[in-house]
Amino acid sequence: MTVRVNVIGADLVIPDNVLFEKGIEYANPDDQHLQANIARPKSSADPLPCIICIHGGGFRAGNREGYNPLLIRLAEHGYVAATISYRLAPKYQFPAAVYDVKAAVRWFKANAKKYNIDPERIGVTGDSAGGHLVQFLGVTGDVAQFEGDEGNSDQSSRVACVVNRYGPSDFTKSYGKSVDAAEVLPLWLGGNLETARQKHILSSPLNWVTPVAAPTLILHGTDDKYVAYEQGVWMRDRLQACGVDVEMLTLEGAGHGFKGADAEKADQAMLAFFDKHLKSAK
Repeated sequence: MTVRVNVIGADLVIPDNVLFEKGIEYANPDDQHLQANIARPKSSADPLPCIICIHGGGFRAGNREGYNPLLIRLAEHGYVAATISYRLAPKYQFPAAVYDVKAAVRWFKANAKKYNIDPERIGVTGDSAGGHLVQFLGVTGDVAQFEGDEGNSDQSSRVACVVNRYGPSDFTKSYGKSVDAAEVLPLWLGGNLETARQKHILSSPLNWVTPVAAPTLILHGTDDKYVAYEQGVWMRDRLQACGVDVEMLTLEGAGHGFKGADAEKADQAMLAFFDKHLKSAK
């Protein structure tokens, strides 16, 4: 038996062994009522690993609903899986989105018992801007200035592992290499490289890598016009230099967003990486 749920104009098929809940508020900064959708196996004797999915959209667009089908697949594979909303530019600039995603991690840890989650086994994945945000989570687990004040301050925002899908790592080198950097980055960082250089530096995950960064898988295509392939290479090399467990899957000729065989390869690599770091870590 399956159930169909209408989510933003599209039917989502819910298998009978999966519980799907939507619109669960995890934080409310500036009266924005940030929400999550959660899918999980209906029955499990032990606490499960959790994967939080963070959408892209240039920090100014996109919504969490696009990850709903992946949530179902992850739940069928034995994970509690969530997709979250966060505040968008230009109204909300850096570090608002960082505060939000860290608040989400803390909320899931604080509510681990309710959702049958092992709080020590929470991984994150995201694409494009979401790739940046999950990478930022992976390298700033103990950086107090990015925690914000959105609740559950007794919990850590450290994550167990990261799957970064073509997220940028160094905004100071995005201009001229990305077709929309000159339009997108000033909206999120409050100016361009000349007028807001420090924000570009602070918001670049590359600059926060330390030996205690989370294990990371980077998925990037060589023909990405929005986030240059070299951005992923820089992050891989910096993590390696710090002794962090990092893998990179290069998809030759793939652009921004994977399709067909590239999408299948990326999904297989993602699942294998999460299984390795979240299921074997029990």
